[in-house]
Amino acid sequence: MPEQLPATPGQTIGPFFHYALPYEGGHELVPAATLGAVRLRGTVYDGNGSPLPDAMLEIRQADPGGTIPQLEGSWRRDRDFTGWGRCATDPAGRYSFTTLEPGAVDGGAPFFAVVVFARGLLNRLFTRAYLPGEAVGSDPFLAGLSAEQRETLMVVREDDGSLRFDVHLQGEAETLFLAFPGHA
Repeated sequence: MPEQLPATPGQTIGPFFHYALPYEGGHELVPAATLGAVRLRGTVYDGNGSPLPDAMLEIRQADPGGTIPQLEGSWRRDRDFTGWGRCATDPAGRYSFTTLEPGAVDGGAPFFAVVVFARGLLNRLFTRAYLPGEAVGSDPFLAGLSAEQRETLMVVREDDGSLRFDVHLQGEAETLFLAFPGHA
């Protein structure tokens, strides 16, 4: 059996990722004119409550029927819904995706899986953005959290129908971040 090498820490992504990682249409999982299209938007804040102009978010989600797409070529937007998108924040720390509302998977509450990259982070951060609704009360994962932790994972439906999910990297309003086995 080959020798196993120890894991090494990740590199901070710094502000330079705006040059190489975002791609045209990355934030548009579906065209805005698509039936059922919705805007998921928000702001990324640092520990002092200041917006981060150089963060990047990725989302992964189920389709409206609760099926997680298993398609290759997530960067391509000329074919079926892939459930994946990437968006850099603007100078005011804002991001915006055009997508479809995810359906519930395995009886849980519908959510967007969110990954956050930002300056000063040695590794990406994982969280979830849950849609408001009745299913939230019966979701097994959410049931194991305190009310304060659950609140940081909840999407707000705005008057215009868009969805708002703000991410707080630290501080009093810190978003609950998830750790997965094997992830440093």
